[in-house]
Amino acid sequence: MLISFAVKDYRSLRNIRLPLERLNVITGPNGSGKSSLYRSLQLLASVGQGRVISALANEGGLSSTIWAGPESIAQSVKRGEHELEGTVRKQTISLKLGFASEDFGYAIDLGVPIGGGTVFLSDPDIKTEVVWAGPVLRRANVLAQRNGPLVTALGSSGERVSIKTDLASYDSMLTYAADASTTPELIELRERMRGWRFYDQLRTDKYAPCRTPHVGTRTFALAEDGSDLAAAIATIREIGDGDAFEHAIEDAFPGSRVEILQQGGLFDIVLKQPGMLRSLRTAELSDGTLRFLLLAAALLTPRPPQLMVLNEPETSLHSELIPALGRLILRASEDCQMIVVSHNAHLVEILAGEGGQLLELSKDWGETQVEGADPVTFNWPSR
Repeated sequence: MLISFAVKDYRSLRNIRLPLERLNVITGPNGSGKSSLYRSLQLLASVGQGRVISALANEGGLSSTIWAGPESIAQSVKRGEHELEGTVRKQTISLKLGFASEDFGYAIDLGVPIGGGTVFLSDPDIKTEVVWAGPVLRRANVLAQRNGPLVTALGSSGERVSIKTDLASYDSMLTYAADASTTPELIELRERMRGWRFYDQLRTDKYAPCRTPHVGTRTFALAEDGSDLAAAIATIREIGDGDAFEHAIEDAFPGSRVEILQQGGLFDIVLKQPGMLRSLRTAELSDGTLRFLLLAAALLTPRPPQLMVLNEPETSLHSELIPALGRLILRASEDCQMIVVSHNAHLVEILAGEGGQLLELSKDWGETQVEGADPVTFNWPSR
């Protein structure tokens, strides 16, 4: 389980260090930084997938994601005695992301490229990466470190040895310096990060992929867009906790039942509801009903990840379905660590009332602040 997450100078997240528990509920008003926090977690996960540079490019590049405010704001400005004015930046332009668990920690520092020789001037350079043992980075517990093109690791005798000397500035050491014999911890950490799951694009619109039949194969994790919904439900029933799924459907839609249709290798679902003369196919379901089915398939996965992150799961749901969604999330948190970003007061109350850690975001002079928890110790590596 992750015990901390840290981000520095990403959009409004000037210097965030969050303590994490089994179930974490992040809330706050519009514009407080909830979406930025969610995207920063996604960006960190993209490092393990070897695509952090392209993920940044999709957001407009480093220049579009870096903190846009001044390095410091004088108290006289905050008191209204003077206007806020731009100043020459003295500190290094840098975007930092990191996390720690009880056994491993990881941090990455992305900065402005130096020198020519390339037309990809908007791509940031990976300046530093560090993997350490334990929850807090110290000089003595570094397992592997990258500075520029050089990667060093802890040898069998406790000495520092060079693993790679020519790592490209756009390649992560988690992908291109991981070796089963010399740096097994890089492989372990990379696979953990690749297993994190994010859900915020479960489509329920008229042309949503899940509204049409798809080839059915065993599906241990619902796709991010929900396209393999029918196969995911069939997999839960065959090798997962089918009773929990049936209970969730009964909880949300009393007397209803989901059935899987198979024809020519294609899977589709129908929903049988009391009082209806015929079952409804996915193309006929309301957005809210379909979203709940998608969330149930995602949360009751037969192979839970170490971390699952939901962004505003209450979207399109009627208020009467919020308690059922809350119970579904609480059930899922028994099997994996959960981070839920929501602005629905009822859902937040349910989750926080059952032991979830409540983290409330607000903004002060453009900078996101966190209420509800004290910042944890998180040491950033030096370049």
